[in-house]
Amino acid sequence: MSLAPRLDLRQSQSLVMTPQLQQAIRLLALSNLEVEGFIAEEIERNPLLEASAPEDDGPTLEREPPGESSADPATADQLLMGGAATGEASLDVDFSAESFHHDSPVDGAGMDGSLGLSGASSGGMGEDGPDFDSFAAADTSLADHLMAQAGPVLAGPDLMIAAHLIDQIDECGYLTVPLLELANRLGVPLARVEQVLGVIHTFEPTGVGARNLAECLKLQAIEADRYDPCMARLIDNLDLLARGELARLKRICDVDDEDMADMIRELRGYDPKPGCRFGGEPAQAVTPDIFVARRTIGGKTGWGIEINAATLPRLLVNRGYYVELSGGEQDKASKAWLGDMLASANWLVKALDQRQRTIIKVATEIVKQQEAFFLHGVAHLKPMTLRQVADAIEMHESTVSRVTSNKYLSCARGLYELKFFFTSAIQSSEGGDAVSAQAVKAAIRALIGAEGSKILSDDTLVEQLNAKGFDIARRTVAKYREALGIGSSVQRRRAKALEGAG
Repeated sequence: MSLAPRLDLRQSQSLVMTPQLQQAIRLLALSNLEVEGFIAEEIERNPLLEASAPEDDGPTLEREPPGESSADPATADQLLMGGAATGEASLDVDFSAESFHHDSPVDGAGMDGSLGLSGASSGGMGEDGPDFDSFAAADTSLADHLMAQAGPVLAGPDLMIAAHLIDQIDECGYLTVPLLELANRLGVPLARVEQVLGVIHTFEPTGVGARNLAECLKLQAIEADRYDPCMARLIDNLDLLARGELARLKRICDVDDEDMADMIRELRGYDPKPGCRFGGEPAQAVTPDIFVARRTIGGKTGWGIEINAATLPRLLVNRGYYVELSGGEQDKASKAWLGDMLASANWLVKALDQRQRTIIKVATEIVKQQEAFFLHGVAHLKPMTLRQVADAIEMHESTVSRVTSNKYLSCARGLYELKFFFTSAIQSSEGGDAVSAQAVKAAIRALIGAEGSKILSDDTLVEQLNAKGFDIARRTVAKYREALGIGSSVQRRRAKALEGAG
């Protein structure tokens, strides 16, 4: 073996994640609303990009009735792995071109080729329509509401103590810090902190500032003038009430059945989380990314699948501005920058177009494999994996995973995340086809919902599910029941007893 220095020439291959490739991969995983924000940032950065109002003539595919076939567009994998990222040739999409507009039979179904559903997606009246959200007054936070009440009744050090106490009240209205700890932190006597907390207990909403559920209910019972010795003992024994030990509670409270039912009814009228009515974030409506509708074209019935174009502005490359800029005197750096901007703009337009086609292709395969669900409901949902869809459309599994992330599909049965359609398989007890875990959960929910006064144990649920053809173990039933937020048979029996008592 020679120890002398020498020069060697070696050849190797490696996969390099170019910025364009990273961008295309990132776009696949974004929802339509996130893409809209991304486009706004790119328009701000790139002067050659401009957006126009979204229209309904974007790329659309439809799964045709059996026996029909449509042209298969280039896959996202081909786009990602292709070498077009470095080219500067024009990649603008001609939205009026024949090859683009009529890419599937759904485009010929009407005057504009849409399903007539995109207008329902935005929930508004368009770009120039009124924004009703702007009419709503700003929500008052719980802390602001309490401080507004503390100002007129407290002053000086007491107001400072109240501010610290209010700062430690969580969104449900409960005090989250021990009073002794707060007193040591502020350097004031514990009795003074307790006195200020007593003042806060008189604020609205009633029960705010309580340190536990019992104290919260106690404050509300005092406000309602129902805090007698019997109610006090009931509130002190909420654990017995939760376990449904009504006979023991009646002995402790020294009341009969009628009085116990009346006290339980009174407790149910109280708010266990009085602070939740303040400062909560408004519920955000989920905007669908894909529309699926039953369509009849030329006497044949199939499924129309359309991207929600209302949430995607049309992105264009301003060629005239590019010619104007490139026509003047420029140095080498300016020309290089302008060329980079043009290449980036062309690539983004192509990547967005391919993103839509890829989403449509994945959604089409989902509808094809889960057609029984769209026709008959969740009980007919079939087990399906990412690999099954990826193999069917000849894409990589990771691409399908990105496409189905943060995307929602709107159909006649409601709004569903694309991930909802991918479920594990439960074998049939009769040797037939496997069923989806979602179908089993739906069956469990239906059985428990119809149990009435005869509470079904998990063992009984297993027997009834086996009778329906589901080969499922007891531990799986318990896991699915807990995932549905349904209590055990003991908990449901106690709840029934409390309902009867109330």
